[in-house]
Amino acid sequence: MTRSAPRNRRRRFTLLPLFLALAAVLFGSAPVPAAAGSAWWEPTARPAPDSQTNVTGAPFTGTNADGEVRGFVDAHNHLMSNEGFGGRMICGQTFSEQGIADALKDCPEHYPDGRGALFEHLTGGDDGTHDPVGWPTFKDWPAHKSLSHQQNYYAWVERAWRGGQRVLVNDLVTNGLICSLLPRDRSCDEMTSIRLQARKTYELQDYVDKMYGGAGKGWFRIVTDAEQAREVIQQGKLAVVLGVETSEPFGCKMILDVAQCDRADIDAGLDELYDLGVRSMFLCHKFDNALCGVRFDSGTTGVAINIGQFLSTGTFWMTEKCAGPQHDNPIGLAAAPPAMAKKLPAGVGVPNYASDAKCNKRGLTSLGEYAMRGMMDRGMMLELDHMSVKAAGRALDILESSKYPGVISSHSWMDLDWSERVYRLGGFIAPYMHGAEGFIGEAREKAELREKYGVGLGYGTDMNGVGGWPGPVGEGASNAVKYPFRSFDGGSVIQRQVTGERTWDINKDGAAHNGLVPDWIEQIRLTSGGPAVIGELAKGAESYLGTWKKTEDHEDGVNYAANVPTSASSTEWWNPFVSYASGRAVDGDSGTRWASEWSDDQWLQLDLGSVRQVGKVVLDWEAAYARGYRIELSENGTDWRTAWSTDEGDGGLDTATFDTEAARYVRVHGVKRGTGWGYSLQEVTVHRS
Repeated sequence: MTRSAPRNRRRRFTLLPLFLALAAVLFGSAPVPAAAGSAWWEPTARPAPDSQTNVTGAPFTGTNADGEVRGFVDAHNHLMSNEGFGGRMICGQTFSEQGIADALKDCPEHYPDGRGALFEHLTGGDDGTHDPVGWPTFKDWPAHKSLSHQQNYYAWVERAWRGGQRVLVNDLVTNGLICSLLPRDRSCDEMTSIRLQARKTYELQDYVDKMYGGAGKGWFRIVTDAEQAREVIQQGKLAVVLGVETSEPFGCKMILDVAQCDRADIDAGLDELYDLGVRSMFLCHKFDNALCGVRFDSGTTGVAINIGQFLSTGTFWMTEKCAGPQHDNPIGLAAAPPAMAKKLPAGVGVPNYASDAKCNKRGLTSLGEYAMRGMMDRGMMLELDHMSVKAAGRALDILESSKYPGVISSHSWMDLDWSERVYRLGGFIAPYMHGAEGFIGEAREKAELREKYGVGLGYGTDMNGVGGWPGPVGEGASNAVKYPFRSFDGGSVIQRQVTGERTWDINKDGAAHNGLVPDWIEQIRLTSGGPAVIGELAKGAESYLGTWKKTEDHEDGVNYAANVPTSASSTEWWNPFVSYASGRAVDGDSGTRWASEWSDDQWLQLDLGSVRQVGKVVLDWEAAYARGYRIELSENGTDWRTAWSTDEGDGGLDTATFDTEAARYVRVHGVKRGTGWGYSLQEVTVHRS
């Protein structure tokens, strides 16, 4: 709604509103000056016409009595996904220099009655037709079940900020295969899209700044380190973090199980993303790629994605029985959507899967480990969601071996059994934006862990992320929101949100767009168990910054075992072209290994060169692992003592930690094999702690 000039303004300004209105008609939206003496949170000029925020009162600033910032964290959002997927999957823009009428309009193929909106039909957002008109009527969109229409118009993001949100992670997202199947007006190359979305996010920052009088003055602040984010939040503004959630980062897809990237591609890609300001990242998303296997989707969506994986990679998902209590999402077993099934070659159908095989056979690949360690070298945070449990378990093993805190679960796509491992490392968890009761229920499951580790809670709205959002509870529900209400801190009054001719009420409309996040928070507060959850959410910004800061400050401990002299009880010899000598376990190359003869009592010995203080040994087992083994230490190579032992080894990456002791020699002594082969170690590292 256009702001009117104060009645006591001098008469010489009375023609200004008329001039601006005429300019808006002729040239698009025009800035409207704010009233004299506006508060810092109000723009000096806002486009007209535009959406309202319907929030009054000062946003909270500064810190609490303990010196901690306050506020909510949306750990998973997609401000610019309308620029991804070829530009025509998410219809409408987050902002437009031409104004709201240009920003909030449907995709061309949706006119005149929505019949051409194939993606909307496929995802159940309509019944085959919808009213495509956005501004100013918004009859059918945005809506809580519409997955193809803009939910992140900048003024709606502003309303979420005014309602108490202080961190927003903008995940740059796309998928080349989906792009190729839909109408499009740009390249399907995923890295090209990521670059564009990053640029548009910076342009949004400039767009907001212009309303507030110049560079750096707006509430939307892109941040690239934890201290900068803290300063922004202390000012009461919104700290925006760039992340990446895409299926083929750096071109790292697979075709018939052959990687289409190499280490040089990964190094160049990580450097480029870091320079763009990206600080968190998913290694895989929806489709298995050259870095890791994914956590499945279920139902009809899962079938469609599985078909998409085949079209992209030449392989369907492959399952196996899970090795532990964790498991992937139930794999999609519903009938294939006809539109997707028609894309398959003649005679090819989606496989049937055994009901007791609930885990993706694909885990973290050697290239995936290389990419992950590259992220660690750059102080970036790893998103664990979307990784198969096999990949996630290996990733956590690697993080634990280095005590690396930078791990995030941002929207309920991680097996919750991993939660303590994440918190123990210093990581951060944010459940998906479920309905109030569902969100509270998921939060309660790990409330004791959060109390134990002294951490707060976030949420992942996944707006514009094709997920679906909380529906209406009805005006008579016990937790129905009563308008107006106050923000959690009590400093702002929040009315129903109005854009154009449409008024949204969360009781009747559900969480239709990002501007209704404060209403959703209020609905949580009014639900049984909600006030305690609101308290934890208010600590979310501080916890997120804590994880980020610890990630930036992390330093890898020195590896005393790099290329040191070695010896072994035996060495397997069967291939004249490959060496399995003991030194292969300390050469820094996970593609080589030491292997023993095929009997139980075998050992690998390392000479550190001088007496060191030793408290941690990391073992990366090949398939031939030890069920029972011990770590032995010696100062002279003759007198040995056991520092650590187990009889429950399960292979993979083991981190043996113990009280620091003086030792020059370290021996890995196999007692009982875990397989019919001998013992085989790809890498052994030795550290102080």
